[in-house]
Amino acid sequence: MASVVARMQVSSPDFGAFVAHGMCRREATRRGPLDGLTFAVKDLIDVAGTRTGAGNPAWLAQQRPATESASVVKATLAAGATLLGKTVTDELAFSLEGRNVHDGCPINPACPERLSGGSSSGSAVAVAGGLVDFALGTDTGGSVRVPANFVGVFGFRPSHGAVSLNGVVPFAPSYDTVGWFARDAELLAKIGDVLLPQQQRREPIEKLLLARDAFALVDRPVAEELETRAANWPLAGSVDVFHAEEALHFDCYRVLQDAEAWQSLGAWITGNRPPLAADIGRRFAQAATVTASQVATYRTIRATIRGRFEALVPPGMAIVLPTTPCVALPKNAPDDIVSDFYGRALTLTSVAGHCGAPQVALPLGRRDGCPIGLSIVGARGSDRALLELATRLAGPGADTRAA
Repeated sequence: MASVVARMQVSSPDFGAFVAHGMCRREATRRGPLDGLTFAVKDLIDVAGTRTGAGNPAWLAQQRPATESASVVKATLAAGATLLGKTVTDELAFSLEGRNVHDGCPINPACPERLSGGSSSGSAVAVAGGLVDFALGTDTGGSVRVPANFVGVFGFRPSHGAVSLNGVVPFAPSYDTVGWFARDAELLAKIGDVLLPQQQRREPIEKLLLARDAFALVDRPVAEELETRAANWPLAGSVDVFHAEEALHFDCYRVLQDAEAWQSLGAWITGNRPPLAADIGRRFAQAATVTASQVATYRTIRATIRGRFEALVPPGMAIVLPTTPCVALPKNAPDDIVSDFYGRALTLTSVAGHCGAPQVALPLGRRDGCPIGLSIVGARGSDRALLELATRLAGPGADTRAA
């Protein structure tokens, strides 16, 4: 990868990771565990003195500079890190691809001919390209986990509600989280020490279950390689995490996400008629059609899904599953391939989303020149234990290297 990065830096020093209006260096406010490190934040997250663009020029034009930084930014600066700037987000966070018709398509440093994944695309690319030590993003339906896997870095989605969303543009609030990226698991855990609640339980995760049905959603050659890698981990058995209801998991996520996205942004879209990419416009148009009856039905279904999951992961247990159903998508992937990707990817990521559970994405090298990786999903509230497990699995001699 080093030679690829060197070549790309000549033509694009920042890989297109940063937004033009967001070059806003902020020095650390105190000393702490992140002393001397640099970071970037997704352009959904407020930084005092700058405007938050949310990936759309009309949104940006209506914003005033934030009077104070988001809670996560203030905490990170207070831990000793220096902010270098704000990064590209897919438009209004409604994408997993890593492209924005207004702000551009960040270059995937691991495989430049492929997409970086979204919607925290710029944050993932900034870390993978070595532009910052770590970066903050948001994850609703996989927007940290997917790009982490596509570019080959570590990514973490915390338990829902564990990290403050104060100062973050809302999308689908019952799924929204602030997550983060790093090139090594130790730093990923160190960031967690800063941002996660101190009172979280720390019972170690000693046993892992392989989600058999999740691997069935993955391109076969990639699934086979990932199963081989997982065999080196402390597996205690296997389980079916979807209970033969993969389609229901997907539909439940789609309906509830769409309803909340329209509630969060629909009035602004209707009132302002902003310029939207064609695919983003279609998604919001679909979101506007979700009914209250559908929401009520799928909230009940989500509660059932959560109950089943919680029964699978008692204290000390977690579940291993693929992070994405395939390697990074080609930039010119046809619509049918992109649609298939969304169906499988959102099914995989819905496990943690529906259950408000933490998930850590670990890179496992490459296949055919593209990063691949596995994820581990723990019980809600087991964030610190999950990060400690990731650090153990990625320790000396372990085959969990950033691409």
